[in-house]
Amino acid sequence: MSRREVHTTEAVAWLRQQRFEPGTAVVTSMPDSSEIPSLGFDGWRTWFSATSELICRNVSDEDVAIFYQTDVKHDGRWVDKGFLVSLGAERAGSHCLWHKVICRAPAGMTTFGRPAYAHLLCFSRTKRLEKAESFADVLPQLGEMTWARAMGLEACDAIAKFLVKFTKTRTVVDPFCGVGTMLAVANEVGLDAVGVELSAKRAEKARTLMLKPRLR
Repeated sequence: MSRREVHTTEAVAWLRQQRFEPGTAVVTSMPDSSEIPSLGFDGWRTWFSATSELICRNVSDEDVAIFYQTDVKHDGRWVDKGFLVSLGAERAGSHCLWHKVICRAPAGMTTFGRPAYAHLLCFSRTKRLEKAESFADVLPQLGEMTWARAMGLEACDAIAKFLVKFTKTRTVVDPFCGVGTMLAVANEVGLDAVGVELSAKRAEKARTLMLKPRLR
């Protein structure tokens, strides 16, 4: 039976103490500037790319780090979180295996203040993919969200399918796990899961979250 554990602590401090064993993939969505206002916006940008670098350094050479991120508008200007993640990954010596776009609203719909898409990026230092290991670059739906800042279930399902079919992953780590959506999806496909969450209330939910049956 797959295992799940959730640590109630600050994610970056925890990450600095880790060096993940081979067979461990990180799948996460890092927090927006609004979630850590004490840094200020410029400080958050620096923190964001530095944290993606730390995550990419912590996985083994053949393993992957996957980031789900939605761009943000600040002072009337878009900030590309995919770019910030890529900066950190490059400093860690990691390369982009794939970059997917997930539709958060139907194509052609005008949205205001928030983009109608999200980034899904996968990095590794040495792993390469064959043509047969490809999957769609545009995912048409985000899927149900277990809380306001969650990764959508269809995004999580696509990631889990990739990890099981095309990597040697045995454990999924989400250092910003929220209520544990990715952890629960990982367990569903037989992978162990480790989460980190600063909020004790959300961490408790993440330890026990069970998902409703759905088509895959």
